[in-house]
Amino acid sequence: MDFELRELLRTIIRKASDAEQIHRLAKRIRDWDSVLLLAWEHRILPMLYSRLAGSGSAVPLIVQERLRTEYERNLFHNMANAAELLAVLKAFEDESIPAMPFKGVVLGAVAYHDLTARTAGDLDILIHIHDLIRAMTILVERGYERITAANVDGTPIPGCYEYRFERQVDGMVLELRWRLALTEPRYGRNLGLDWVWSRRRTATLAGAEVPDIDPELTLFILCMHGSRHFWSRLLWICDVAQLIESSPELDWEEIISEAKKQGLWRSLALGVLFAHRIVGATVAQSVLWRFESDAVACKVAQHIEDHLFDVPGSSPPGFVPYNFQLLDFNDRVRAILSFDFLKPNDRDRAALSLPKPLHFLYYLIRPFRLLSDRSAR
Repeated sequence: MDFELRELLRTIIRKASDAEQIHRLAKRIRDWDSVLLLAWEHRILPMLYSRLAGSGSAVPLIVQERLRTEYERNLFHNMANAAELLAVLKAFEDESIPAMPFKGVVLGAVAYHDLTARTAGDLDILIHIHDLIRAMTILVERGYERITAANVDGTPIPGCYEYRFERQVDGMVLELRWRLALTEPRYGRNLGLDWVWSRRRTATLAGAEVPDIDPELTLFILCMHGSRHFWSRLLWICDVAQLIESSPELDWEEIISEAKKQGLWRSLALGVLFAHRIVGATVAQSVLWRFESDAVACKVAQHIEDHLFDVPGSSPPGFVPYNFQLLDFNDRVRAILSFDFLKPNDRDRAALSLPKPLHFLYYLIRPFRLLSDRSAR
């Protein structure tokens, strides 16, 4: 990949970058199709549009028009998401169903101070598992169809902690979750609505008040999500950086203590290191030093950063798979003793198709696939 392309995108997301620097880099770009494609893959097209707005002739007119079109499409999509989120939350409230939105347009409104500043694909709402059937009924009445497999009575199958819904009439996508997971749901703590509800606050979204997670726990959720997906999109790194910059009151001692308590230390370390190194988020040196002292986190972070554009989502090398490197010692022991990590899943069955009488062989295949996959998925 061209150095100029990578350098432009890195500069676009850097906090300290100025218009002159961006203009100079834009003039050197010859393959704008690749720039737009990569920005789309990393979900930073709105940011690219905003930062290139003052570059004038350095950006071809046709590219400016494409960027504006994408920006307006994203604006419309986010406004529609905001309106739908408000309607769903009101419907849940009417039925006394506690619900907490996270990421998406709420994050845009709170951390970016502009709900249209970031791309938002679907709506994410956290609820209690005991409210799931009632919440599903409300969504079905609103035209949604559940596309996640479930038991006949609608209850989740073992290992499932989220339901995905789609509405055919307008393409709206909504996910109901009752558990936030760093890696596989069977590893680690049962972090759900009980974890965030007692520390809720309110945020303003499109002129209305909605429940919002406090910045400390939001930071964990963003780091969990990014780590779970190998930090393969710049948007997720920008989210962490923007949250840190917009929340100078962050209580780092509490954050670090909670990270160790919940087994989220390494996930947090990766998010903060990326936010500081790649975007330039301001983190106190005394805090940064504590994350930099984790040799494993630094090694994983360097691998991901080195492959961010060429092979995003690639597993770091080493004997211990990536997902296990994220877990703290207690969770590693718990996972190993449970032997759950050796149970075959869809990725194993996709790697090799076997007739049903031979499905027991997947237990033999899985260890070898894990060693070659390096992700422990």
